[in-house]
Order: sequence, then structure tokens, then C-alpha cells
Amino acid sequence: MQNPFDVIPAEIYDVVQESPLIRTLRLRPEKPIRFQTGQFMELTLPGIGEAPFTPSTSHFVTDVMDITIMKTGFMTEYVHKAKAGDRVGLRGPFGSCYPLEKFEGKDLLILGGGCGLAPLRSLFLTLLDEVDKYKSITFLAGAKSPKDCVYKEAVPGWKKHPRVTFRRAVDVVPEGETWDEEVGVVTVLLKNLKGNPGDNPAVVCGPPVMMKYGTFDLLKMGYREENIYLSMEKKMYCGHGQCRHCVMGSYYACKDGPVFPYAQIKDEEAIWE
Repeated sequence: MQNPFDVIPAEIYDVVQESPLIRTLRLRPEKPIRFQTGQFMELTLPGIGEAPFTPSTSHFVTDVMDITIMKTGFMTEYVHKAKAGDRVGLRGPFGSCYPLEKFEGKDLLILGGGCGLAPLRSLFLTLLDEVDKYKSITFLAGAKSPKDCVYKEAVPGWKKHPRVTFRRAVDVVPEGETWDEEVGVVTVLLKNLKGNPGDNPAVVCGPPVMMKYGTFDLLKMGYREENIYLSMEKKMYCGHGQCRHCVMGSYYACKDGPVFPYAQIKDEEAIWE
């Protein structure tokens, strides 16, 4: 059994500035790391500290790992100073994963915004690696403005994929920026969604307010509570349920999640905070 405190050394071999506040570290660990999409890693910066982040690569890729990180505080401030050639550490994986076996043969909807697109990219790329297992994949992505959109280089290819519907929306288009897609919060993309929810799954990840109203909209559309999967990562810290930062009623996001069916946590306190 893997020791959860073992640190795997890794080198940053590239850094991608996705937006003014979001960047992707491209890491090469000293040994392969196997995880299941939806799980998270603890990223260690020597002499600074560590924090939990979800990989944004397919779980079929084990020799390298992308981690997309938004600048939000002390640890992430230092992450955004990191450069190619720097050494870091990785612990994990930890937590629950997306139940891919329940998605097979279904029309899967992915709804995300902001840095919540990081775990959703991992899920999406994992699905594409075995795309014939799924009936269809619809990926709806949101951002504050065009310059805040992430994974810009990959989007044209995703839009052309024959088994994928990929659409984006931004909250606003500031003067001087160009945009030819939807304008409004990401949930506006649900209005033109075709098909019957039936027994199909939906996966939601993003800022808490987006996840809250996105979930409510999906319920109104007919998605079942047990088929809406939420990635509840906002308050995780230690990864072991010791710091209690991520308590949601009777659950810990790090130990019991971060992936939860809405039906499991809907009556717990403070799930949207």
C-alpha cells in the first residue's frame, strides 16, 4: 500500500500562462503516477508549503502531468513564480473519482467555469481516449471574459471532434476584446441544449455560485439528483481530513470526495460556501 506521505520529486518542464490569473504547470515526475480522473494531488513547493490540486491531464497519461492553478493566495502566489526547470514534489493521488463506468453508453454533459475547468479537462481528455464507450459528450465552458478563457490552443480541435459538442460563454466582453460566441454566465448555454436528460449524467465544477445555480438549472431540466456529479474542491487543504477546512456537514471533501453525486450531499450544510 502506498504511503500517503511519500513525496515523488518532479520537474517543471513547461509553464503555460492560460490567463492573467491561471497557469498550467507541466510536470515530469521521477516515476509514473497513476490516478483516476477526479482525484487530486498535493503539490509541494520546497521551503514554501503544499496545497491540493487536481490534475488536468487524462488519467491514461502517467509519465507527465499537467496541473492548472489559479492565483488566489499565499501558496498559489509562489506557484505563479515557478518556471521551467524548477523542482517540486507530488503526493497522492487522493480522493474519489468520476464513475466512468456509469457514463458508458450515455449522453454526457460537462458544465464548468473558471479554474473548475482543470478537473473537467482531465475528465474530458480521459473520455476522448475511449470515446467509443460514450454516446456523446457535450462540454459547456464559461469564463469572466475572453482573456480569462483557458486551454485556448486546444479549443479549435475540440470543436471539430465528431463526437463532441463544445461551446463557450463569457460573462462580459470588455471594450477592445473580440468574441463571437455566447455572452452571459455559463448556464445560458443550457437554454439551447438538445436532447432528453433521461438517465444521462451531468458533471459540474467551478466557482460555488456557478455550481449552485448550474445544479438547480439541471434539476429543472429533468436531470436526476443521483446523476449530477459535483467536484467540491474549494476548501480542501491538508488532504487527510485533519485540518477540517473542507467539512460539509458529515462529509469531508478531501476524504469522502471531492467527487459527490448531488443526491448524496444535497441536505448537508454549507456545500455551496
